Amino acid sequence: MAKKMAVLGAGALGASIGADLTKAGYDVLLIDQWPAHIEAMKAHGLRVTMPEEEYVVPVQAFHLCEMKDLRQWALQGKLDVVFLAAKSYDTRWMVEFIRPYLKSDGVLVSVQNSLNDEWISPVIGRQRDMACALEVSAEVFEPGWVRRNTDRLSTTFVLGELDGRITPRLQEVAQVLGAVGRTQVSTNIWGVKWTKLMFNCMRATPRAAFDVTLPQMLENPGIVDLLMKLGREAARVASALGYTLEPMFGLTAEDFRGLTDELFLKLNATVVSHAGTTMIQQDIAKGRLTETDYINGLVVKKGRTAKVPTPANEAMTAVMHRIEDGVLQPSLSNLQIFEQYLSGRTATALA
Repeated sequence: MAKKMAVLGAGALGASIGADLTKAGYDVLLIDQWPAHIEAMKAHGLRVTMPEEEYVVPVQAFHLCEMKDLRQWALQGKLDVVFLAAKSYDTRWMVEFIRPYLKSDGVLVSVQNSLNDEWISPVIGRQRDMACALEVSAEVFEPGWVRRNTDRLSTTFVLGELDGRITPRLQEVAQVLGAVGRTQVSTNIWGVKWTKLMFNCMRATPRAAFDVTLPQMLENPGIVDLLMKLGREAARVASALGYTLEPMFGLTAEDFRGLTDELFLKLNATVVSHAGTTMIQQDIAKGRLTETDYINGLVVKKGRTAKVPTPANEAMTAVMHRIEDGVLQPSLSNLQIFEQYLSGRTATALA
């Protein structure tokens, strides 16, 4: 595939994708808004540490402001494929930013959390939008150095056209991402995305809010009960909106029939099997806005549309907002505040 590609948002995930694609011989730009990160990659290449491998690869790295030097690309629409790996709250403006650089028959692939394609396609058109759900864990705390907790065999990308068709370009993009991890194509990508959203509701925010280790999550009955509530609410909202959840994380289609206690117990076990800090934990450590409103908060918003109550996700969103505001600190004691919120006794605790 001799095409021009870009990774927009070269954080932990974006850098992982850009590094492996570059290493595999693809022509790919890495574009980011962290100056020190870009300068480090320009000077020393991109260092990638994986469980059983470490390498440094020279990359084409650009700061956002440097894209003006490629203004001729905006006139000619040079990019065939853009992998968007930005935070969900940066999606709209970043899609607007890259839109002039994307070919009229090019494709933007959202390698993000949440249901971002809902607000991507109105900007670039459904015909240029490809959805993706992924299983990967990576961290970046030092400029020019990404640590991947999942190797290529345990990294998975599920790709799908928004209308469910299996197209040549879908298969082609899946082949490209095969340099980064295992790939699958789906005729029900929205169902896959909802499954990933449900998983993130159960893992990303609780670990960040309660500051617990993975084993502690399963050892604490209160947290286990909470995870079950969060997952069930997300599943009910998806069902009410007409989506069919798709298996991920090694679970089977049989597991997903009926949304039984056994399914959510298996999901709980899967939650604690994913190593590394979550993206929410990394955001808190870096003192920046989290994606809570696009995970648990989105389930609450969608629940209101579907007229499905989502008290657990509403409580988790409220607790996370207080942590973002500095009113609370990540701590197991927040579990009590969460429970008080559910019981209606937090009029002052969360004010």
